[in-house]
Amino acid sequence: MKSTIRAFQYGLLFIVTIVFLSACSLFPQLAKEEVDPPKENVTYEEDVELTDEGQSEDGEEGKEGTVQTELYLIDKHGLVVPQTFQLPNTESIAKQALEYLVEGGPVQEMLPSDFRAVIPADTQISVDIHDGVATVDFSKEFADYAPEDELKILQSITYTLTQFDTIDKVKLQLNGNPLTEMPVNGTPINGELTRNIGINIDTSEVADITDTEQVTVYYIAQTNENSYYVPVTKRVKNDNKDTVVTVIEELIKGPKLNSELYTLFMPDVELVEEPTIKDGVVTLNFNENLYGSYDQKLVTKQVLDTLVLSLTEQKGIEAVSIQVNGEADVVNWEGETLAEPVTRPKHVNTGSF
Repeated sequence: MKSTIRAFQYGLLFIVTIVFLSACSLFPQLAKEEVDPPKENVTYEEDVELTDEGQSEDGEEGKEGTVQTELYLIDKHGLVVPQTFQLPNTESIAKQALEYLVEGGPVQEMLPSDFRAVIPADTQISVDIHDGVATVDFSKEFADYAPEDELKILQSITYTLTQFDTIDKVKLQLNGNPLTEMPVNGTPINGELTRNIGINIDTSEVADITDTEQVTVYYIAQTNENSYYVPVTKRVKNDNKDTVVTVIEELIKGPKLNSELYTLFMPDVELVEEPTIKDGVVTLNFNENLYGSYDQKLVTKQVLDTLVLSLTEQKGIEAVSIQVNGEADVVNWEGETLAEPVTRPKHVNTGSF
C-alpha cells in the first residue's frame, strides 16, 4: 500500500513539473516572479506588496494602513492552518488577531474557501500583555463550542498569539477567572501555554509516547481552489538521532497513510553526509533525488518551502543551506541560485501556489 502511494506521489510530482515547465515556455511572464536582489541570506516569500506604512507594534509591515497577520483557522479536514491576512493596523494587534478568530466576526467575509473561524460566535475578548505573557480573558460565550474542537481552539489561540515578538506565552481566563482546564472537554491547561503544546498532533507511529521526541514538519493540503502548507507535530521514537535528520526523514516519509496531506519529496531522497549547523545556518548535502525531475535539475518550490519551514521550527536554526552531492550550484524552480542560505518566510500561506 505504501509503495503504491509513494509511486502515485512520484508520478504526481513528475506531471506537475512537466506542466509547470510547459507553461513557462508558452507564457514567459509566468516563468519568474519579480523579487528583490539577494542579500546575505535569500528569503523566499510569496509575492506580497509592502509599503513603509502599516507597521505593527511587532514591526511587521503590510499594505498602507494594514498589518500582515497569521490567523490559525480550521480547514475542511479539521486541521489548524495558518492563513495570512492584511488586517487593519491598530494599537492592539494581538487582541485584533483573536477577534478575527471569532465565528461570524470581521473575518467572515475574508475566509478562504473550506476554512472556518475557531472561537464561538459573540465571544468578547480582552488581552493584557506583560513580560512576554499574554493574558486573554473570554466572555461566557467562549464555552459554547463542539467538544471535538477543544484542542484545535487551544492550538489556534496559542499559535496565533505567539507569532508576535512581544508574546512568548499565553494564559487563559473565562469571565476573569483563570482556566486550569478547558470548559467543555476538560483538557488540562498547565499554567502558561507555549508552542510546545504542538499543532495537529500525530502520534500514529508510536505506541508509547514516553520514549519519544516531538518535531513539527510542514506538509501540503489541497482544496478545490488552491494548495497550502500545514504544520504537523509528530511524536517520533527517541533514538538519539540528530533532530535535523529526524525532521528530514519525516518530510520524506510523509504524513500518515489516512491523512489528507501529502509530501512532494521523492521517496529516495537521502542526505549524503551529516548536517552541520553554524551561526544559525544548517547545511544539508542531499543526493540528486532532491531534484523535482531527472531532466530538469531544480528544487521545486513545495520541496524548498516545506524543508525551510520545518527546519526553522527547530531552536537555533534560522536558515538552510542546500547542496547536492557536495555542489552548491543548486537552483530553484525559477532558475535562481540557492548558493546563499534560505531563511524562513515571514508569513505562511499568503496565497495559492
